[in-house]
Amino acid sequence: MHHFPVLHVKTVSLALPADFRIADSLTPDGMAFIRDGEGMVARGEVLRLTASGPGRIAALASQWKQLTAAAKVVDPTPSPGRGLVAFGSMAFDDQSDWSSALIVPHQILGIRDGRAWFTTIHTTDFDAPAFDPDQWISQWLKPEPLHLAAGQLSEEGFEALVATAVEKLRDGQLEKVVLARDISAAVPADFDVRPAIGRLTRRYPSCWTYWVNQRFGASPELLVRVERGRVSARVLAGTAGRGTDPDVDRAIAVALSNSPKNTMEHKLAVDSLVNALEPYCDQIEADAVPFSLALPNVWHLASDVQGIISDDSSVLDLAEALHPTAAVAGTPRDVALDLIRELEPFDRGSYAGPVGWVGADGDGEWVIALRGAVLDQGCIVAHAGCGIVAGSTPAAELAETELKFQPIRQVLGAGSN
Repeated sequence: MHHFPVLHVKTVSLALPADFRIADSLTPDGMAFIRDGEGMVARGEVLRLTASGPGRIAALASQWKQLTAAAKVVDPTPSPGRGLVAFGSMAFDDQSDWSSALIVPHQILGIRDGRAWFTTIHTTDFDAPAFDPDQWISQWLKPEPLHLAAGQLSEEGFEALVATAVEKLRDGQLEKVVLARDISAAVPADFDVRPAIGRLTRRYPSCWTYWVNQRFGASPELLVRVERGRVSARVLAGTAGRGTDPDVDRAIAVALSNSPKNTMEHKLAVDSLVNALEPYCDQIEADAVPFSLALPNVWHLASDVQGIISDDSSVLDLAEALHPTAAVAGTPRDVALDLIRELEPFDRGSYAGPVGWVGADGDGEWVIALRGAVLDQGCIVAHAGCGIVAGSTPAAELAETELKFQPIRQVLGAGSN
């Protein structure tokens, strides 16, 4: 058992101006989880729960249950996101040196279905402070553009890894493995990441923009959401670049849907997710046929999965069961993970790990930390990966990683607004 302080939590409803943008309310000591103009931004840190190694998500789930059981929460109209909430970011790999964390902020500003709230959290009792909008309207300077260059793995090195993986796939050792490469840039000591996060919310509104524990990005892939006994997830596997001509663009989407390589990769990802959810659910429904999801820079094959939870499992319990999915690791999972460790020259840290939030009732929303970067000791490091199957070619996979680097290059590079 851990010895945690008793947390005092007070939530009040707010009436915000019609033109209020939650993405403009990022503070320097903040966190965020935003989609379609709604979500939560937070500031300060009251408490941090940490864990590492195998079972790290389960360990954090256990700590969270202990912490929330003792908390004193005052909230006249509880609903998802209100009351006691922690933001979290988990390491991708059991063997990672990176510490997974749940972070309880001091204050949270949230908007959901057009309704806003303000939560304050302390380790001692307090009179609920009034919301001061001036504290949340951020002013930031436009940083100098960054040029992200090859990191620990060069483009040629990545193509060589893909070729090696394809040989192993053709030997029948595994069906799919996801390999990543990295790009990085040095950042000045006063670097402010908030303008880039704001740009991500504007350019990729249908993605989940996250900012937790130095990692930020705009993920298109929902790992798991739990809300009042219902579970949902979105699987992405299979990617193609957008065309500038509308007819060409539509043709690309059709070709992606008809591509044996991409449809096989997608089916592996959906099957693995459904199999992992089955022990926790009374019923599960997955899209019979994947749909083409259009983002500004890419098409993805996507499938939505929904189910009814059969026990009292929290969103963290399900994240523990699901991570890492075939979409970010491979199939079979353990064989793919061993190959990733063998081939990739870096620790992925929190890249492709779960990132999101959890409430005191176990509801929450976690995405896969993709299309982003991490601030780490004076550097900004971004990763992008792709699913390698027997039909993969090194040049095509390298080109796919460049497509996936586009969002982060856009918001950090020259010409961003």
